Amino acid sequence: MTPDDILKAIESHEQWLKRKPGGVRADLSGLDITGFQLARVNLQSARLSGTNFSNTFLSGADLSYADLFCANLDNTDLTNAVLMRADLRGATIRASNLGGANLKEADMRGGAIINDLSGDRPTFIRSDMSSSTMDEADINDANLSGTDLSDASMIGANLENTLLCGANLSGVNLESANLTGADLSGANLAKARIVGANLKGANLRGALVSETSFANSDLSSAILERVNLSTADLSGAQLVTESGDRSRSLRDIVHDHELWIKEQGRGGTRAQLSGATLKDVDLSDINLSGADLRDVDLTGAKMRRTQLVMADLTGAKLTRADLRDSDLSGAKLIGADLNDAQLNGALLYPVELKDANGNPTGRFWPSDLESAQLRNADLSGARFKEANLAEADLKGARTVGTQFTDTALDRALTDS
Repeated sequence: MTPDDILKAIESHEQWLKRKPGGVRADLSGLDITGFQLARVNLQSARLSGTNFSNTFLSGADLSYADLFCANLDNTDLTNAVLMRADLRGATIRASNLGGANLKEADMRGGAIINDLSGDRPTFIRSDMSSSTMDEADINDANLSGTDLSDASMIGANLENTLLCGANLSGVNLESANLTGADLSGANLAKARIVGANLKGANLRGALVSETSFANSDLSSAILERVNLSTADLSGAQLVTESGDRSRSLRDIVHDHELWIKEQGRGGTRAQLSGATLKDVDLSDINLSGADLRDVDLTGAKMRRTQLVMADLTGAKLTRADLRDSDLSGAKLIGADLNDAQLNGALLYPVELKDANGNPTGRFWPSDLESAQLRNADLSGARFKEANLAEADLKGARTVGTQFTDTALDRALTDS
């Protein structure tokens, strides 16, 4: 078809949509429409399978219900376009601009091409939207399972209840996006920026979150089974519901950790959060005894009545953390930063070690705060017994009613 023939086919399609005489549904499948200016064109329900729209101007176009199976929409301007319920399986939409577009209920799964003549196995083509811009786009209830969205910008996008199972979202920017109820199970979110986003009830089971930022995001009721958060940034993230109940994700982590304790390492999974950023997180009333919290950043964290028995907090940053009435018996806090922290009523007793059969050994493991920073910390009512505070900095610490029974304070810095 010539360019004129293509434009006539589009005009005839618009007549078909209006049910006017002579109108014919457009079938531009497999054609090359590269570089056409088609702003606000109406191709609703058109047959566009395999069509090459690369570098085409489709701003404001209506492509709802269109068959765009394996179409090429690379470097295309689709700003404010309507792609509602469009079939985009196997399509490539790389480095395109879909800002403000409507992709509600669109199908962007991979597509399988079957060659009836050769008898070969079907060729599976993954939908590719990498490096595209989809800021403020409406993509709720769409199916993007397995889609390549790497390095895409989806700031403020609506992805409520969207299927993103196994999708590649590495490096994506989802700042302020709505991912409520989205299915991200098995997705690759490495180095993604998901800041200030809403992930309430989202399913992230088995997702890869290496160096992913969830700062200030709402993860309450999110499913985080088999997710390693050790390198994720959770500063300011909400992991506990406003009513104070533990979120499902946190409940699962704690459940696996408690099972690990109960089965003495034969079952469950020890909480591994070494090096994680958990600024301002609320972990009150949670049992993290024996957890690996080395070098974790818990600045400003709320940890009232938290169980941290035998937990490893070596080098942890607990500046301004609220640890009131927490149990740090046998905890390892060597070199930890507890400046301005609240430890009112905290318990730091030695823990009696047991053998493999659970029998007492007569040996005790003390709380170790060697070289810890406790400047201006509130230790009122805290109870230290046989703890190690050698070379700790206690300058300005409040110690009204604090008990230091048989506690080592060698070379510790105090106001006295």
